[in-house]
Amino acid sequence: MNYQLNLDWQAFLQNHWQKRPLLIKQGFQQFTDPLSPDELAGLAMENEIDSRLVSHKKERWEVSHGPFESYDHLGDQNWSLLVQAVNHWHHPSSALMKPFRVLSDWRMDDLMVSFSVPGGGVGPHLDQYDVFIIQGEGRRRWRVGDKIPMKQHCPHPDLLQVEPFEAIIDEEMLPGDILYIPPGFPHEGYAIEPSLNYSVGFRAPNARELFSGFADYVLANELGSHRYSDPDLAFRDNPALIQTNELATLRTMMQDLLEQPETFQNWFGEFISQSRHELDIAPPEPPYESDEIYDLLKQGESLNRLNGLRVLRVGDNCFVNGELMDTSHLQAADALCQYDTVNADILGDALDDVRFISLLTALVNSGYWYFND
Repeated sequence: MNYQLNLDWQAFLQNHWQKRPLLIKQGFQQFTDPLSPDELAGLAMENEIDSRLVSHKKERWEVSHGPFESYDHLGDQNWSLLVQAVNHWHHPSSALMKPFRVLSDWRMDDLMVSFSVPGGGVGPHLDQYDVFIIQGEGRRRWRVGDKIPMKQHCPHPDLLQVEPFEAIIDEEMLPGDILYIPPGFPHEGYAIEPSLNYSVGFRAPNARELFSGFADYVLANELGSHRYSDPDLAFRDNPALIQTNELATLRTMMQDLLEQPETFQNWFGEFISQSRHELDIAPPEPPYESDEIYDLLKQGESLNRLNGLRVLRVGDNCFVNGELMDTSHLQAADALCQYDTVNADILGDALDDVRFISLLTALVNSGYWYFND
């Protein structure tokens, strides 16, 4: 399925991205849902897939987490089923992510899909990331407020909400309508009739996550072993006082690690190419031999990338699912990053290098790329 987004990207980036929310009426014209509510309910029964049910009755909110065995206890009002990373597990749904790749792969996260009965929603809340909400079947009313300081509260330990707000967008969304919401703008959506919604979310790491990830990389690679030294130590009147120059030296020791471009790029490539959700990995049995991979590609077969796999380029290095692709064939590795499907023509002369074929074989045998049956 091929979805064409009816949007002027240049105008959007200039006027709305991380600035103002935007309702895009019929952003996807003649929209067709890639999955049914029953298929979504089936995904939420799987152990590997993150899902939750959110319901409310007389201002009392309840949240339960999957996998779910049955939905028979649910009524016909005031509940929503939300499933994360549906693009990892349902191939047709992954097509909804492609029109948004213009905003950069490293920032894109996953596709969350929700099914709501009338009155169903998660309440007024804030997100700390950008999101595009695509209306599927049914109708849903969405309200978005302005970005002002708001107190958050927890009506349930697994639910963070804000107080009622004045809306700057208040619209009933129909199939194919898209709502863009930047970080920090309060919003709430309630189904008017049984509805499917698709949320394309974007990553926005905070400094705490970055420092934590970098520290893990430093430890794993045994970097930063240089110890503090002070050959010019001078006599001091107050032995309890840590002097300004000593603090500066300690800070410089830490900054030096961050300011090594190769170290920083390699860490960030590993860090940002890791998926935050499980992948539907199915390594081939038996595994392929390198000559089989070579022969199949030369015979005209194509390799398809696993849905949800993060394959990114940082500088002259390419990374897949937290690992460096160790190859000198940058053009071919870059093609693996850019394209969902590759063949012999795209990979070019790299196929004639046994080391690249060996790398490609390892990637296929890891379940990251696959041939069509």
